[in-house]
Amino acid sequence: MTEASINPGSSAPATTTMAGITMAKAIERYFNVALYLLVFTGFGALASTGGLDLPAEALVGLALALRGYQLVTGREFVILERWTNILTLIYVFVYLADYFFLSRSFLGATVHLALFAMVVRLFSLQRTRDHYMLAVLSFGMVLAAAVLTVGSVFLLSFAGFLLVAVITFVLMEMRHSVAAEQTHALDPARSTASSGVISPRVITPAQRMAYALLAIAPVLMVMIMAGSFLIFFLLPRVSSRYLSAYTPTSDVSTGFTDRVQLGRIGQIQQSSAVVMHIEIENDLQGAFDLKWRGIALSSFNGKEWTNSYEQTVLRPRADGSYRLAPLLLDPRGTAAGARRSIRYKVLMEPLGTNVFFLAERPQRLTGNFLQISVDAGGSVYNLDADHPISRYEAESRMTAVDSDELRAAPNIAPEGMDAYLKLPPLDPRISKLAEEITAPASSNYDKAVALERYLSTHFGYTLELPRTLPPDPLANFLFERKKGHCEYFASSMAVMLRSLGIPSRIVTGFRGGEFNDLTGQYVVRASDAHSWVEAYFPGSGWISFDPTPAGSVPARTGWSRMQLYIDAAASFWREWIINYDASHQRTLGKDAATNTRHFLDDVLRWIGQQHRTLLRSARRAHRTFTKSPGRWLGGVIALAAVLLTLVNLRRLVGGLRARSLRSHPERAPRESAALWYDRMVGRMARLGWRKSPSQTPLDFVAAIQEAALQKKVARFTRAYESARFGKSVNDAQRLPALFKDIAADETVGSGKTTDRAAAS
Repeated sequence: MTEASINPGSSAPATTTMAGITMAKAIERYFNVALYLLVFTGFGALASTGGLDLPAEALVGLALALRGYQLVTGREFVILERWTNILTLIYVFVYLADYFFLSRSFLGATVHLALFAMVVRLFSLQRTRDHYMLAVLSFGMVLAAAVLTVGSVFLLSFAGFLLVAVITFVLMEMRHSVAAEQTHALDPARSTASSGVISPRVITPAQRMAYALLAIAPVLMVMIMAGSFLIFFLLPRVSSRYLSAYTPTSDVSTGFTDRVQLGRIGQIQQSSAVVMHIEIENDLQGAFDLKWRGIALSSFNGKEWTNSYEQTVLRPRADGSYRLAPLLLDPRGTAAGARRSIRYKVLMEPLGTNVFFLAERPQRLTGNFLQISVDAGGSVYNLDADHPISRYEAESRMTAVDSDELRAAPNIAPEGMDAYLKLPPLDPRISKLAEEITAPASSNYDKAVALERYLSTHFGYTLELPRTLPPDPLANFLFERKKGHCEYFASSMAVMLRSLGIPSRIVTGFRGGEFNDLTGQYVVRASDAHSWVEAYFPGSGWISFDPTPAGSVPARTGWSRMQLYIDAAASFWREWIINYDASHQRTLGKDAATNTRHFLDDVLRWIGQQHRTLLRSARRAHRTFTKSPGRWLGGVIALAAVLLTLVNLRRLVGGLRARSLRSHPERAPRESAALWYDRMVGRMARLGWRKSPSQTPLDFVAAIQEAALQKKVARFTRAYESARFGKSVNDAQRLPALFKDIAADETVGSGKTTDRAAAS
């Protein structure tokens, strides 16, 4: 017994300071840390969406850092309940101001309200309901993050939140149970350190509890995630996008409206954010370099292009698709050259635009849209507000340009083209420059080609935008700056074409995209935003021209390849998680049924093949056995001998080893002694003296009533114990001789064995 146990009043001070922590206190501390991490991961998920404004991120981040400092140092700062009520009342007016004047959105103002409530509760934890409220607010932040983003990073954020949530709610239940029973189990350090000395190697119950939580929480998280995914994929999909109205839109959408200011496309090109993924049927090598047409703009006031086309509403066909070809073909001319149709699927990020981006001359469009429309400029719009553009399929007819036919077209604009010939007041140098460039050309087509070639070879491409828009942007571009981005090239060519009497317009959209060979998709980014020119030629219709110089191709690096892997994961997330609907579920069900059927067919086919092979082998064996039965019988006997040897291999090996140890006791005295003793006991049983399992070696010696034999067995037992427990090599080597001495009695007195066994 220790001194502390004899005299409780003399326990060392170290015991009270180091071991005075109760299990309840340990649970309370772990719970506070877990709750803090729950709030932290919830806010991290919300901040990672990029939809949170910088002041909110900075203020809440500072509050979380302060709370973390309190948990590390043990210093507490608690806001009194009276002040929390006052602050809450004040924030009601702040919320209204935020909703009407600052954020001007319900989701933004509500997120700010939740963050305010979270910070106040974080520093006023006094009741159990405060902890519940903080957990609910953390979940609310994760829910807001799910609304604000469609990126695959959310999955990692949610997994981290779920892991911490499992630990938090387990600790919350333990804390509730301890408080209900009013019992405080001491930390094991109290009992271990009652002498005043605590071993650093002792693992306390509180530590074991922490280790157990850290071990079981990931398992529970994986099980929850697996169950969630199972329910997600199997639960019938009735509807979707309940919160799509609150999903934030991208700045990219401002470049694809019916009113675009010069320089807007250049601002969009500053970003490398992914805009859409396009998969072209049977394209495995990235062989296409297409323009993805958005909106055609016809009116120009010198600084801004606008579109005043009227839209025609289309109705879906019986199969849900929309036929575009009859409406988008120009009745005054048909495209020249050979034609080739391509089919493609588009997976678009939430841009906030209702414009479909399609390859030139689209024929058909399919998607989950109740109503779409087209305009005279060839643009296609989504009129179904309940189903924003996310995923659609289309077919376009690619046409090769016949330059001879275009050169033969009349050089006079047909009637109805006045809107494409209007010009704002321009610097006279622009029209003069157009005439100088096209002077050698005899046809309108050659003039257009000359302008395209001149702009692409005499001017530089740059994304550096002027800080202020000049009074005459085109004149500044053509005669002073002489460098710009695609809008300036396209606008300059369109204006000069009109000054020459050639109908023209500009088109905004995207060009090309990076081909991802992992997914077979083109990754189109905001930096691929583009603007080009369409000129009208009688008999052929609208023909595209691109006067923008070709940019430099970025060098391929290891990071570029890694980005393709990341994009492939993000594409899968968007396709099978964000856009998962009834059609995906039907596809998944059909694939599962088809694969299962094919698997069963393959199994049955394999079983049939094995059965036929077995039958052929049996017939062949029967014929061989009939011809030479002796050889087969010998083979069967040899096989049986081999099988018996294999079955008894362990026993044979053990017997050989025992024989070797008995012959050479010096190799392993202990094992050899045990073997010789077992052999001696067996020999004594044949002499009529059987050893019961309850007898020790000495008890067995005492039970032998024959003096001479008892003396021999006693000598053997002493040598056995010395070799077995003392590892004596000499005594182990004496055992064979002592055993022979005992066995000699069996030969001499073999006729009395039965009588002694009966007597015993």
